[in-house]
Amino acid sequence: MQVQDYWLILAFFVLVLLPAPFLGRYLFRVMEGQKTLLSPVLEPVERLCYRLAGIDSQAEQDWKTYSLALLAFTLVSLLALFSILLLQGVLPLNPQGFAGLEWTLAFNTAVSFVTNTNWQAYSGEAQMSYFSQMVGLGVQNFVSPAVGLAVLVVFCRGIARRSSNSVGNFWVDLTRATLYGLLPFCLLLALFLVWQGVPQTFLEYVTANTLTGTDQVVPLGPAASQIAIKQLGTNGGGFFGVNSAHPFENPTAWSNLFETASIILIPVALLFTFGHYVKDLRQSRALLACMLILFVIGLGATLWAEYQPNPALAALPIEQVGSLEGKESRFGTTASALWAVSTTAASNGSVNAMHDSFSALGGMIPMFNMMLGEVIFGGVGAGLYGMLLFVLIAVFLAGLMIGRTPEYLGKKLEAREVRLLVATLLVMPMGVLVFGALAASLPGPAASVTNPGAHGFSQILYAYTSGTANNGSAFGGFGANTPYHNLMIGLAMLIGRFGYILPILAIAGSLAAKKRAPVGSNSFPTHGPLFVTLLTLTILLVGGLTFLPALALGPIAEHLTMFQGF
Repeated sequence: MQVQDYWLILAFFVLVLLPAPFLGRYLFRVMEGQKTLLSPVLEPVERLCYRLAGIDSQAEQDWKTYSLALLAFTLVSLLALFSILLLQGVLPLNPQGFAGLEWTLAFNTAVSFVTNTNWQAYSGEAQMSYFSQMVGLGVQNFVSPAVGLAVLVVFCRGIARRSSNSVGNFWVDLTRATLYGLLPFCLLLALFLVWQGVPQTFLEYVTANTLTGTDQVVPLGPAASQIAIKQLGTNGGGFFGVNSAHPFENPTAWSNLFETASIILIPVALLFTFGHYVKDLRQSRALLACMLILFVIGLGATLWAEYQPNPALAALPIEQVGSLEGKESRFGTTASALWAVSTTAASNGSVNAMHDSFSALGGMIPMFNMMLGEVIFGGVGAGLYGMLLFVLIAVFLAGLMIGRTPEYLGKKLEAREVRLLVATLLVMPMGVLVFGALAASLPGPAASVTNPGAHGFSQILYAYTSGTANNGSAFGGFGANTPYHNLMIGLAMLIGRFGYILPILAIAGSLAAKKRAPVGSNSFPTHGPLFVTLLTLTILLVGGLTFLPALALGPIAEHLTMFQGF
């Protein structure tokens, strides 16, 4: 690594960690309806939204009503986006005359964006009209992370409230998360990206005559607005097919740095939002410490792997620049590895390099990040509520070891909550191991693999891990656009989304109804180094060991065979 690589990593952490506490407090005030700097401008818009939709913003819901409202909104969103993609050919803002998508691809894409996954079995500029990108995908890029933020807020209220049957109002939470939490910051980032050279236009594609005398079609479109929300909303779906490896989507070193930092900015800020809800910022710092430990370990391992020479290329001087195969050559190996770890530590899924071309171990770390359940930083809302599930599991294990009824921040965990926790532990194995095994075993689906042996198995494993974890990044080289994979990965995305959301809402409702016991000297502290260590080990053991056999058949086997000359 060179000096500028260390400066890049330092700048990344500065851009994320410095504003996070202030943004976290802002989001807390927004979600609880308190005054902010933007209130004079946005409050009239908020009230107008409620009036048009017939919503009583003062009426709260219990967890069951909240869940039904969320599911109804998701169903309507799914049907609307599915229809737009099917009927794209007859809808406006389609200067290239693209036809509607094949129905299984339309289903997969609709599920992908509604579940905040943004798995892309299509190529953006080659198949999507401006209308589909903006009205279809762009809208879901805002509301799907807003749903995740709303669910997190319900979980926070469940822990913070006492003897309450209500957890909030879904429609109010959705509106505030979108209007105050995502729109203003996306506007700022979009303007920055336009300044850096990202297109934002409705003009038709341009045909350019190259130096060799041939014509080349240069795609354009309203890209900057979608790229801003794809990063800040942990969506990840690119306007162009190769995502942020495309020079129009990521034109400069500055755009690369800010887009990378944007991936985890809001997830880190939400840690402090949680601290304000429970009135104990020590809890925020403990969770942040755990996430940073896991993130730094993953980043260090990936950088080490990518700067190690392949035995077949040992004579080449790559110790300083690393292997550039599949990397973003404009920015270097470190920038590509940093993005890969960030996008899979969060459930973002955007890429500026092809993970399929990473070394075996370098490609394994992004896969392992997702297998943990996207809890290192995770998606907007989704990452923290996933981490809080592991917190409750760690507290339960600690209670077993010392013979006490487990409790977290004064709320006792009883049989109902533990059963729901166990249910969430089955989500990732179901989508990854069961669905992945079927895809690898059946002749038709297995034909989508483009590489033999362990690397080919890694392609299948990565695809179903990405779908179930609601990440959306692709390993590359995997022919995902088939009816089987479109339907099965779509189902994996639904399981990965609602297999967590529904138990979480049920746990939140149960905790909100409980009285809060005073935290005494005999209570297990959940903010010190001991708890950070216990939580980290719980994540690695409970979340990670489940997938070790599968990893041994894929990237670990590939790494070992590399030394045999294969």
